[in-house]
Amino acid sequence: MSEKIAFVGTGRMGGNMARRLKDCGYQVTAVYDTNTAGAAELAREIGARACTKLAEVTAAADLIFTVVTNDAAQLAVFAEQGDSLLTGAKGRIFVNCATLTPKVHVEVERRARAAGAVSLEGCMASSIPQARNGTLYLMCGGDRAAFDKVKPVLEKLSSSLRYIGTTGQAAQVKALVNMVMNCNTAALAEGLGLGQALGLDLDMLREVFLQTGANSQVLKTDGEDMQNRAHDCFFSAEHAAKDSGIAYQLGVEAGLNLPIAKATKEQFDRMVALGLGQLDKSGIAELTFKGRHA
Repeated sequence: MSEKIAFVGTGRMGGNMARRLKDCGYQVTAVYDTNTAGAAELAREIGARACTKLAEVTAAADLIFTVVTNDAAQLAVFAEQGDSLLTGAKGRIFVNCATLTPKVHVEVERRARAAGAVSLEGCMASSIPQARNGTLYLMCGGDRAAFDKVKPVLEKLSSSLRYIGTTGQAAQVKALVNMVMNCNTAALAEGLGLGQALGLDLDMLREVFLQTGANSQVLKTDGEDMQNRAHDCFFSAEHAAKDSGIAYQLGVEAGLNLPIAKATKEQFDRMVALGLGQLDKSGIAELTFKGRHA
């Protein structure tokens, strides 16, 4: 385990991934986040250095994971001028785990290659507990030889690891995963909201859903929370809005009509507009149950 590993983005996902690799015996040498206090706290916990410059992260590690919020943040940490992970990046491997538009992964790969580095997609389809326990579902794209090289590390983070293909394709698959998940979430919220309005017992209704064609993974993770208004955040409505937008735009570019995806995006956008974006995606039920925020 000679790799020196660093993390850029130490929030709920990145921080727990760093903890997981530390527990597995890897050297997590450096962390960086715009939330400097949070990064410093994590650094103390795992014995890493809290860097204040991106170039310091690159200097301290061979393998660098980025887990940032959106396209703009991803391009900023790989800036072509000023402080950047690309400074002194020759020979480094970057694994980019945020949900981004495919074209941004392609652009980051171009910039990394120009600096003598390699960039991989490490798209995640799981949440906070899985990040901590090393049971993420990881969809990877990019240079196959680089993927094979870092595969032993990725396997410590993932219970299911899949190489998708060339750069951008993993992001496309991730966008479709989240599109379908978000549509299921919106539909479940409407079903339970209508059930409540009809005076049905929601415990009974969820049990019937579970045994019929209305069953879904979202029912298992979010159904009870929707009923009980327990919206502690594992995957935020704000992120659901962003990811639904990525998928819908892919549909537009492909010349497809995706009315369900469009309506779902609008519902999550509405949550953000109402100031509910930091709730878990299950909070979409606040728009469908009588007497709530709708």
